[in-house]
Amino acid sequence: MLKLAIDFGTSATKIYKLGSGIVLAEPTCVSVARETGEIRAFGSDAKRLLGKTGEFGDVLFPVYEGEIVNEGQAAALLEYFLKKIVGRSISIEALFCVPCGCSEASREKYYRVAKSAGVSRVYFAETPYLAALGHDVPLSESNPVFAIDIGAGKTSLATFSLEGIIAGLTMSVGGNNMDIHIIDHIAETYNLKIGSLTAEKLKNTVGSLIEHDNQSMLVNGRDISTGRPRSVTVSSEDVLFPIRVYVDKIIEYAEVLLRKLPAEVSAAMCKNGIFLTGGVCNIAGFSDYVAERLQMEAHLPADAQMAVILGGGRAIGNRTLRDRICME
Repeated sequence: MLKLAIDFGTSATKIYKLGSGIVLAEPTCVSVARETGEIRAFGSDAKRLLGKTGEFGDVLFPVYEGEIVNEGQAAALLEYFLKKIVGRSISIEALFCVPCGCSEASREKYYRVAKSAGVSRVYFAETPYLAALGHDVPLSESNPVFAIDIGAGKTSLATFSLEGIIAGLTMSVGGNNMDIHIIDHIAETYNLKIGSLTAEKLKNTVGSLIEHDNQSMLVNGRDISTGRPRSVTVSSEDVLFPIRVYVDKIIEYAEVLLRKLPAEVSAAMCKNGIFLTGGVCNIAGFSDYVAERLQMEAHLPADAQMAVILGGGRAIGNRTLRDRICME
């Protein structure tokens, strides 16, 4: 039986194949004909059409803020991804990475989509556990861990051990919120309309939580007043506020969670620090900013964007560990 870990996320889908490592990382989107709903392109091919489909097509994301919002499109997309990496009919066992506290109704949607796409056996594990495993943190019953995973649509925070989650929550804040705020901020500041792909590139290229950072990038867009194409140079300072406002919100919730912990668990947190994952963590100065605000050491893995799926790969390959951390 082929064993996979699947992070079927709001922005991107990542798949880990036991014995091979990460074998797929593509956008979780499809291009569809507006009138018929027929899917014309999947994944990376579909995202390249974002903002360019014209009046007869749309680029849609079947997963929104960690929830499957269109089961038919989600199943077709997952089936496409699986065929791409498997290439033939084979029995598949898959562990899905889901937000902390993922509801039974949400898991049922993932289950139906997985079954429709051809998965034989389905497991679910919450992302904070997998984030810690992606950091190569040894989990035990006696040593609690605090992990924060920041996705495109959801952020999951939890303190946990192998005995279970001590305190955790998921909030509808992530990288997509930052992109939308950057679009609005550039419109207000420069009277320039930019698209979501440009906003995402700005965040990833010049986004910074370092005060007075001087990185910059030439941005092309449409002048809101004249409707003509125009270019401006955008600096790290220009996008600092749209990024920081959401990072501060995540930190605010982390503080709420930390205040709920028993004294002995808090002591362990002071010693172990925070384990951060998600592409947003690659923003310059991110870990230092979080560490300073929470007065705790903040750890980043070698590849923050892939840590959760790597953790999923460790879990699907270890039956004892999988059974301990997977949801019922």
